[in-house]
Amino acid sequence: MSDSFDTILGQPKVRDFLRTSVRLGRISHAYLFTGPSGSNKTRAAYAFAQAILCPRDPKSERGGLCGKCDRCVQIRRGKHPDVKFFSPEGVSGYLVEQVREIVADASLAPIQADRKIYIIDRADLLGAAGANAFLKTLEEPPEDVVCILLARTRESVLPTIVSRCLVVPFRHIPPSEAAGIICQNTGVLADRAREALAACDGSLSRAIEFIQAHGNERFAFRARVLSALSSLEFADDWDICGYATELVSLAKAPLDVVRQEFESELAKNEDFLAKSALRQIEARNKRRISAKSTEYLQQLTAIVRSWLRDVMVICAQADELVVNVDVREALEQ
Repeated sequence: MSDSFDTILGQPKVRDFLRTSVRLGRISHAYLFTGPSGSNKTRAAYAFAQAILCPRDPKSERGGLCGKCDRCVQIRRGKHPDVKFFSPEGVSGYLVEQVREIVADASLAPIQADRKIYIIDRADLLGAAGANAFLKTLEEPPEDVVCILLARTRESVLPTIVSRCLVVPFRHIPPSEAAGIICQNTGVLADRAREALAACDGSLSRAIEFIQAHGNERFAFRARVLSALSSLEFADDWDICGYATELVSLAKAPLDVVRQEFESELAKNEDFLAKSALRQIEARNKRRISAKSTEYLQQLTAIVRSWLRDVMVICAQADELVVNVDVREALEQ
């Protein structure tokens, strides 16, 4: 029977470790998930949060085999008020004010569940000031708080942060394996899987979302980006400005759906939550919209990069072919 951990694709050792931790009730107060971009750390953090907050008893016969109750569905969709995702809001990393907000929020009681989960993305961008503001909470958090920090490498995170966390390393997933995993989980052909991976900087979870959530629309967007790039040879400055405006607008088109979902969530909670809690949800939704906007723009730049890489490979192969022909002709003479 499947559980929330089955969504941690390409990381069998991590999946087994987290599943065992929940079943045995060995939940640490702080974790540091380390691994390259695309290794499924964020998806693992949300799956872990589902398992920790799921109302089923993890030691029961069906313990840990949920992922389908209302709470698990809320967490998986990023809408549970007690599972909060943070990413850097400053140009060079986390703002001290942002970290202080996390610290202050950690002292408050959970809204719906019996624990609160904080997922801190890019923990390597917690500067010295931000880390110092966060250390006490990380070292001695309230009993109902679990922190999950995400970073590319262990070495990129300040040692004072690392020493207070249980480090969980994620392996690099080769592109061919990642494409195979996407094919199995979405039913698309290998070419489509590779295109989605290229558009999502190799992230498995985002590539699957790219296919499932807005599949035809996002692939049509990718086709339009490639069409615009192929037209650059004959474009003037005005054409290029027009392409840029159009592509940015198309990249951010799904945000309208995201905003509607957030507004619906806020409306549902309006009647039974205090104003302070509603403000927290509203602030979190604004951050999530900003993060989604960045994600969609990153898809645009990722598609451009993959196109440029393919062009350079083709040019390099053509140059090599010309050189080989010249050498062969010289030898024949």
